[in-house]
Amino acid sequence: MTELTVKNHNRNAAGLTYIYPVISRRSGGLSIGINFNTNNACNWRCVYCQVPNLDLGAAPELDFELLETELTFFLQDVLHGDFYNRFAMDPELRIIKDIAISGNGEPTSVKGFAKAIELIIRVTEQAKIPDPFHYVLITNGSLIHHSDVQDGLKLFNQYNGQVWFKLDSATDEGRNLINHSALSLQKHTENLLISARLCSTWLQTCMLQVKLGPSLVNMTEQEAYLALLQRVSEKVTLQGIMLYSLARESLQPEANMIASVTEKQLNDFAGRICQLGLKVKVSL
Repeated sequence: MTELTVKNHNRNAAGLTYIYPVISRRSGGLSIGINFNTNNACNWRCVYCQVPNLDLGAAPELDFELLETELTFFLQDVLHGDFYNRFAMDPELRIIKDIAISGNGEPTSVKGFAKAIELIIRVTEQAKIPDPFHYVLITNGSLIHHSDVQDGLKLFNQYNGQVWFKLDSATDEGRNLINHSALSLQKHTENLLISARLCSTWLQTCMLQVKLGPSLVNMTEQEAYLALLQRVSEKVTLQGIMLYSLARESLQPEANMIASVTEKQLNDFAGRICQLGLKVKVSL
């Protein structure tokens, strides 16, 4: 059986369509991943993405019955079966830290997003996972202005869910280079404000070395990022920033153009963010 590590995020590890286990370096234990984007489609194409054969598009139609069956089975296997032994997990990691809606594309692009959130919460609450654990939505934030997505976030918030909202650059040039996003920085910022008003929201920021282009190792990029944080913090409460670099090799064409930053670069930038009065979690 496959050993789970922070470098192995194989979506097929459990042999299921929608559910996969992950040892998350940001969560510090077992994260139960839910992948709506089984077609490897996303509306962004981040240069550090580890999804193979990534396509531009939205999630396919969701089989709600299959999702419920798989999540019910998997939770029972982890809580009452021999899952941890089969995957040779270290004893200190044998705890469910979160149910993470993430996967191989932008999860909020799925039709019936709010319905899917309701299903996931209902099945999970019935399983009675020991505390502390929480619900997480990992999103690029590009579709949060849609009413169905907002309905899902409102329900998420009732169960102390968290949004992990992507922000890798605060300039249009940097976003075009790193995320290949058609969404303007202004619209992305507006969506961040919506997210923070509806649900507890963390920013997730990947700090990279980028050949022949801007990134957060560049002082101009850092100043723009910090200025955006300052503006946003004056309007809403952010839970904090998750700052990290590459842990696994990119599967995008730009893989040879990017590299991890050093521990010192991460910590130095984290220190600048902390000076704004914001909490920072650094993952090396």
